[in-house]
Order: sequence, then C-alpha cells, then structure tokens
Amino acid sequence: MARYPTPANADVVLTSEDGTAAVGLARRALQQGFDQPPGTDAAAPFRSVPLPAVLDEPRGVFVTLRRHPSNDLRGCIGFPLPVFPLRAAIPRAAWAAAVDDPRFPPVRRSELDRLTLELSVLTVPEPVDVEPRAAIAGQVKVGRHGLIVDRRGASGLLLPQVATEFGWTPAEFLAATCQKAGLPAEAWRQPGTTVRRFSAELFEETTPGGPVRPMSLAAHR
Repeated sequence: MARYPTPANADVVLTSEDGTAAVGLARRALQQGFDQPPGTDAAAPFRSVPLPAVLDEPRGVFVTLRRHPSNDLRGCIGFPLPVFPLRAAIPRAAWAAAVDDPRFPPVRRSELDRLTLELSVLTVPEPVDVEPRAAIAGQVKVGRHGLIVDRRGASGLLLPQVATEFGWTPAEFLAATCQKAGLPAEAWRQPGTTVRRFSAELFEETTPGGPVRPMSLAAHR
C-alpha cells in the first residue's frame, strides 16, 4: 500500500474564514463547470486565484451535495489521500460529486439553487492494526473518525458524519464500511483486511449558496 507523507501543515486547523473560502470555491466550481467544454479540468480556473494559504496544502477532501431543505443526499465524491492541493482537489471533487456519482443522475444547472454543500477536509488515514481483531472496534471513535476498509482490491470509505447520522456503534460503523466496499459485514475481523481511520474538519452551507458554518457532528445524531 502506498504511503503518503503527512502534509507539512497537517496540524493547522482551518479557521471559519478558511472554511467559508473553501466551500465558496466548491460552489464556484459547480457554477463554472456548466460553462466549460467537456473534459475540462475543474481546477483549471482556480490555479492562480487568491485563496487562503492553507488551500495550497495537499489534503484529502470530500464534497457532499444535499437537497434543500430535505437534506437528502444528491452526490458525494472526493479524494481520501492528499494527492492534490486543496485549491485543485476541492473543485475536482465538487464537479465529480455533481456529475460522476454513479448513484445519481448528473446535477442540472437549474438545481444549484436548491442544493447545499458540505466540505470534509481529511487527515491522512492511519492504519488500525491491533490484535485481537475484535479490538479494532475499540480504536474507532464515533463522532471523531471516518473509516476506510480494504481487502483484496475492494475498498470502502465512510465519512465521520455518516456514523453519527445513523447512530451506529463502532462495530456497526466498521460493518457498514465493509458493506460499502462490497465485502461481508464482518470482513473487518478477518486477517488480510486493512482498516484505516481518519478525522475531518467539516463545513457546511446553511442554505444554498448562503452562510457557511463549521459543521457539528452532534447535529447528525
């Protein structure tokens, strides 16, 4: 498994102003994406625009689209690992969440004013490697950790807010992540399965295109 170095400023917390800029970047990418030729890199318009310095750091990131006011999921895609600086990763994730999530038809331009955006900026995933395997559940904190499960080419990821939204226990969260990967629910207990955990800084629009606030996982309980 490839090892990704921890970003130089991985311990820097995004401020509310950083989060507002980051979510605003995602919405601008959606708005401009409809005017770009097919195949255009969604990050291209933002390579040199002024942004907070933290958005030049490589981080994992996910963009989630939700229908307003029902809060129903409309798309969610991202990059689990810090392969791009945020100024590139956020536009790419936002546009992919709108048009490439296989669970949904592509978002139409007319929908944008009825969708809110959530942004999850991830820490570098770390292996949870303890014995006996059942003890892995004790290393997973609902409301703090997201999970990635890998086994024999299958991979599944769930963000921290998913566990709190459904009120899962750590074991239920592990099982659901396995099922997301297309694996049996108990695969996390089996040798040869890799479990990684990460945390995330979360920001959300309160209304479509409206004010941005840090997102409390307690709100998903």
